[in-house]
Amino acid sequence: MISACSHQTLVQDTKQVDPIVVSPVVPVLDQWQVEASPSSDAEANADLWQRIINAYGFNQDIDNPRVQSQLNYYKRHQSYMDRMATRAERYMYYIAEQVDVRGIPGELALLPIVESAFDPFAYSHGRASGVWQFIPSTGRDFGLTQDWWYDGRRDISASTIAALTYLEALQREFKGDWLLALASYNTGAGNVRKAIRKNKRLGKPTDFWSLSLPRETREYVPKLIALAQLIKHPQKHGITLKPLINEPYFASVNTGGQIDLSQLSEISQTPLDEIYKLNPGFNRWATKPSGPHEVLIPIDKKEIYLENIASLPSNERMKWQRYKVKSGDSLITIAKKFHTTPNALKDANNLSRSMIRTGDQLLIPSAHKSLASYSYSAGSRLAKIQNSSKRSKNRDKIEYKVQGGDSFWEIARDHDVSIRELAKWNGMAPGDMLKQGQKLVIWGQKKQRKNREVIRKLTYTVRNGDSLARISDKFRVRVQDLIRWNRKKSKSKYLQPGQRLTLYVDVTN
Repeated sequence: MISACSHQTLVQDTKQVDPIVVSPVVPVLDQWQVEASPSSDAEANADLWQRIINAYGFNQDIDNPRVQSQLNYYKRHQSYMDRMATRAERYMYYIAEQVDVRGIPGELALLPIVESAFDPFAYSHGRASGVWQFIPSTGRDFGLTQDWWYDGRRDISASTIAALTYLEALQREFKGDWLLALASYNTGAGNVRKAIRKNKRLGKPTDFWSLSLPRETREYVPKLIALAQLIKHPQKHGITLKPLINEPYFASVNTGGQIDLSQLSEISQTPLDEIYKLNPGFNRWATKPSGPHEVLIPIDKKEIYLENIASLPSNERMKWQRYKVKSGDSLITIAKKFHTTPNALKDANNLSRSMIRTGDQLLIPSAHKSLASYSYSAGSRLAKIQNSSKRSKNRDKIEYKVQGGDSFWEIARDHDVSIRELAKWNGMAPGDMLKQGQKLVIWGQKKQRKNREVIRKLTYTVRNGDSLARISDKFRVRVQDLIRWNRKKSKSKYLQPGQRLTLYVDVTN
C-alpha cells in the first residue's frame, strides 16, 4: 500500500507490506450500515467536517517542522482543497460512519486525502489503486478481488473496510501507537520494526519522530496531522473549506444479477458518469457476472430505482447477441473480438470447459451503447491517458504493439524515453506485466521538419545482396535507427535473406 499524493504531482515508490499484520481477512462487502440514520450527534454536527473533528484522537498541538512544512504546502493550494472536497462529498459520510462504528480516531477518515485526494481512479507507479491506494498483493490479502471486470481496491465500501481493518491490526501490532501504525501502512510493518530495533541498539527513543524511515514515510504522517490541523482551523490558516453535509450521499441496492451500467443509469435516473464515480470498482460496461451484485446510487434515487428494477425484464438487463462458432475459433479469439473474457463466455453459456465446436451457438454479452459512451470504464480512461493533448507538445506520438519478450526497459531504451514516462503514458506502473499484442503509446521527441512528415511502420523482407547501408539509403533512414528498431529480432550481426525488418519511414519522401 502506498501514498499517491496526487496534489503534489509526485508518485511514491512501491513499498512491501508485511504480511504478518494482514489479519483478519475481511469480506468484500459489508451490510451497509451507512443507510441507517445518522449518529445521535447529527443535529449538533450538521457539518460533516465538524463531526470528524469531534472524533479527533491525535495530539493536534504538536509543534514539529515536518508538520509545519506540510501545513504550509496545503495553505498555498486552495484549488487543491476545493477539488478534494468536491470528490470527498460522495464518500466521506460513509468513511466517517465506519470510523465512528469502530471507535477509532477521526483523523483516519482524512487519510484518503493523503493517499489519493479522494480520486477513486488514482493509480500510482507503485501499482497502488483506489482512494486507499492498495497494492495488488495487500488487496488480495484483504479479500479485494481484482480481475478483468472488477477491482475491489477501488470499491468504496470494500476498500474502506479493508483499510480500516488493516490500520487497526497495525495499531495492535505497535501496542496502540497510531503514528507507528500509519507509518507501517505506508512503508510496511517490517521496515518500522527494523527502525525501532536500530534505535534501541543506539539507545535512542523509538517514537515515530525519532525513527530513521524512508523520506516518503517521514512526510506521510506529518501530512495527515497537517491536514487535521488545517481542517480544524481553516480560517486561521487562510483556507476556505467547502462544507460537507452530515448525511448519507448514497444507498446500496441489489441488482439481482449482472446489469449493463447504462441500464442502471437509466432506471435510477442517474448520469452514467455518476454511476461510475460511485462504483469505481467496475472496470467495464457492466457489473461482474458473478457479482458483487450490490451497487451504489444517490440516496434520493433509491425509491425510483427499486420501482424500475422490479419492472425491468431480466433479458433487458444485458444486451446479448448470438454468435455461430467458425472453424479456427476458440473462446480466447471470440472473447477478444467481442471485448470480453473467456471466463465470461463460459459463465454466459454454462460451459464447464473451454472446448467449443464449429457450428455451436454462443450468447455474447455486449454493451447497450458504444464503448466510448462508458467514459469511466478502464478502456475509456486508458484512451484518455494515451491521447492526452498534454503529451503531444514537442513530441511525436508512436503506437507500439508489444512483442513476445518485450519489457518496459527494452521499449524505453529503444525509443529514448524513460521507463517511468512510458508507464505513465499508458496508465501503468513500471512493475506491471506487458502482454503480447498490447498497444502502447510512446511520445518521442519531435524532430525538426521542413515539410510535414507522415511516419508509417513498414515491414521489409531482406533480399540477396542487401546490407544495412543499402536498406537505410533506400528508405532514407539512419543505419543506427534501423539497428535499434530491430535489436530484438536477431542476435546475428549479419542480415539473412528472408529476414523481416521493421522500419519507421517518412512516406512523404
